[in-house]
Formats: sequence, structure tokens, C-alpha cells
Amino acid sequence: MILIWGSNSIASSVHFWRFAQQAKRAGAKLICIDPRRTETADKCDQHVALLPGTDGALALGLIREIDAQGWIDRDYVDAHTDGWPALREVARAWTPERTAAVCGIGAEAVRGLARDYATTRPAAIRLNYGMQRTHGGGSAVRLIAALPCLIGAWRHPAGGMLLSTSGLAPVDSHRLQRPDLIPGRRPRTVNMSTIGDALLAEASADFGPRIDALVVYNSNPVAVAPESAKVVRGFAREDLFTVVLEHFQTDTADYADFVLPATTQLEHFDVHKSYGHTYVLVNEPAIAPLGEARPNTAVFRELAARFGFTDPCFLDDDVTIGAQAFGDAIDFERLRREGWIRLPVADAPFAAGGFPTATGRAQFAPPSLGPADFVPPYESALSAPALATRYPLAMISPPARHFLNSTFVNVRSLRSIEGEPLLEMHPLDANERALRDGQIVRAFNDRGVYRCRLRVSDRARPGVVVGLGVWWRKFGIAGTNTNELTHQRLTDLGRAPTFYDCLVEVDAA
Repeated sequence: MILIWGSNSIASSVHFWRFAQQAKRAGAKLICIDPRRTETADKCDQHVALLPGTDGALALGLIREIDAQGWIDRDYVDAHTDGWPALREVARAWTPERTAAVCGIGAEAVRGLARDYATTRPAAIRLNYGMQRTHGGGSAVRLIAALPCLIGAWRHPAGGMLLSTSGLAPVDSHRLQRPDLIPGRRPRTVNMSTIGDALLAEASADFGPRIDALVVYNSNPVAVAPESAKVVRGFAREDLFTVVLEHFQTDTADYADFVLPATTQLEHFDVHKSYGHTYVLVNEPAIAPLGEARPNTAVFRELAARFGFTDPCFLDDDVTIGAQAFGDAIDFERLRREGWIRLPVADAPFAAGGFPTATGRAQFAPPSLGPADFVPPYESALSAPALATRYPLAMISPPARHFLNSTFVNVRSLRSIEGEPLLEMHPLDANERALRDGQIVRAFNDRGVYRCRLRVSDRARPGVVVGLGVWWRKFGIAGTNTNELTHQRLTDLGRAPTFYDCLVEVDAA
């Protein structure tokens, strides 16, 4: 069986989806865990439509039920893990009934999911980033990662769990980043998820100097960063010098003092690792750069020369940098000849333990973190009941199927397929508000207002609305997108964004 957890794989993992469908045709059971009935959920045998931000609670409920029914692989747990007694103590409180109440699903769904997962061989989990975009996203991943260890799923080829394969690529970050050039110093880092507050902040002891100049490349923060009203105010500062390296006139490019034309992948050399498969790839240019377009690296090389940096690394061309990326771990000439090289990854890499920890054992409760527990969203009926009385609907904002976050929104044909920015709402919630399919509505909270067209659909579960994104603001009815409503608070681990941790109300515009 395959649990597809927080992933609309049909849209975002096409290469994986081919194999999932092969497995289904051969008899595997596919279960989708997602607040929205996605196109992927349509093709699965079962859809578990939990409330946003409750993935950690569901994982604890599964752990408790697997333990209660005696489905723990004690040999694997004893030989290859540490911290099970502490995790078990946390999980004991998560009965199917409590789990169901927090997740907004039935208790029988919890029991059935635990039974199917624990008693089917092989069992795989395909995670993605959607379920991490809430306050407790880090703890949820920790808890889900415990599941394949507890049932010994790692013993089997095709068992275990996948979030990302990006860590498998042998990237030589020292040669690429050259920390030896600034010994004893660390470059100042500003979190992209809080760029709105950062651009509006004055100099302070905690924050450091005010940001007076900004170079943006490979990103469109005015469209994609949370709480975009603040992001727009920051980019609109008259005293902020902004340079954007871009292919298209994005929302961010609209605020630039200079837009420098950047090459596309067709026009420059690069090497790539992956996060959904086990190959490294070379990107040979197919055509010469058009017009005045230059690779980002060429701009940075010229800046380095202008600043007087004389280390030879600043003269390296793109092929030289590409040859350094994987150090001696990859035959670079072979990579260029063949185009791709598969990394030597075993079919069952942790069948006998050997996890990438100090002890080689999976750590359920490492000393620095302790056992994981459910961390509720910042904004939900459970964690913020007063706020939920004013804004009773949870909003998630996954990419529209034909966009890749804000990429491809410039393509007119894809915009015509998507039509326009939409907000999906369950019929029960629409009837309660006397809203009808196709009308223009106003989604709002204390952070802002987002106007768009309503689609009444059971793709949204009751209590949850789905703002399909990430449209550029300039294509929105009122020049906004879903990030007008999101906030800049960060996850419990990793200081990542919490886009799907957002309460709103909706009425007729």
C-alpha cells in the first residue's frame, strides 16, 4: 500500500505518479491524506480529508492504535531505534476517538488506516511539503517518520518513506559556497518567509542594519511571500534600491528599479540534483542567450570584479562551477556525455538500520528535542477559539494544477485553462452563507481582503476553503492573491512558512 500524505502527486510528482498507478493496477491500495479532494485523491482507493494542521495528531493516533493492536515490529524497534518508550507514552493519550475529534474524521477511519498500514507489506509513505505548512509541521514530519520504523516497513524494497531525495546528492557545498573566504564570519540571513516584516524594519540591535538594497533572482516574493500587504509596502519603499533578474514582468519586477534579463534553462549551463528521484542531471544550453539576457552567475561574476574581489573562484565559468558541484563523487565528464547519472541508492536502504544519525539508529526522542507531540495550528477552532468565532473557515492555498507555485502564471494558454483565481467552498458552508457558485466573494481576516470567484464544490471539505494559487497579484480581481490573508509566523522546527495555518471568513463581495 502507499499513503500519499499531503501531496497532489498528479500535479507535482508526475514521475512518482506513474509508478503509483502501476502499483495500483498490480493490486496495491492507494490512500490519499489531504484536506482537499485533489485530482490525486480522485484516483486513490481512499481519501482521508483531515483538517489542516492535524497531521501530527493523526500520526499519533495511528501510533497508538498500532501499539494497542500488537502490530509493532519489536525486533526492528529494539535493533534499530531509540526513544520508543518516550514516544509510546505520548501516543497513549491519542485514542481513535480523540484523534478523530481533532482531525475532523471518523474514529473508524483512524482504526482502519492503522490496520491497513500496519498489516500490509510492503507499505510506503510519500510525504510532500503541503502538510508541513502549519505551526506543527516539523513535529508532524517527525511523527510520520516514526511509522515505518515501528512496523518495520524499512525492511522491504518499496517500503519506508520518501519526503525528498535532495539530501542524497553528493553536493560539495564547501567548494560552491567558499566559507573559507570569510573566516570567522557568517553572512547575515533574512528569512524569506518574513520578508514583509524585514523590509519594513528599522535598524536595531536584534535585526541589524535596515535593508536598503535588494537583489531578487529565482523568486517572485511579492506574489509568493506571506502577508503580502506588508511585502508590497516593503518593496514600494522609495528608499529601497531593488534589482530583479527575471525572464518575465512578474509582480516583483513591477517594483524593481532595474530589471536585468535572465537566461532560461534553454540558454545556460547548469547541473541539477533532484528531490523526487535518484538521478543527477546536466543541463546543456540548447541555444545562445537571446537579446541581452545573461545567466545569474554572469551578473554575480561582474559584480565581484566591480567590488574588487580577486580570488580566482570569481573567474570560474559555469562549466567549471558545475564540475565542482559534486566534487569527486560524480564523474563529471561521464555526466556530460550521458546527461544523467543514477545515484547508488539501495532499494531498502535502512533494512538493517544504518540511519544517518550519530548512533546509526532512528531517534524517536533525541536529547535536543525530546519526543514529538501534536503541535496545533496557530489559527484553528482548537487553538484559537475566539479568533475562530470571527473567522470560522480554515484556508489552504495549494497551487492550481497548471501552475508550479507562481511559475508559469505568465503563460497565457495556462491562465486560460485555469480561467481565473478561484476559492473552493463546500456546499454546506456556501448554503450557510447564502453564497452561490460563480459569484464574486470576499475572503478576509485581520490581515486583508482577497476578492475572487467562488466555486462551490465538494473538493473542499466542510470548514475548509481552498484558495487555488499562486496567481500573480496583477491577475487578481482587486490586484491581490491568497497571500493577502496568510501570516508570517513560522513552523515549530526549521523556521519555515505556515501558509496553510490561516483562518478566514467569506461573504459576498
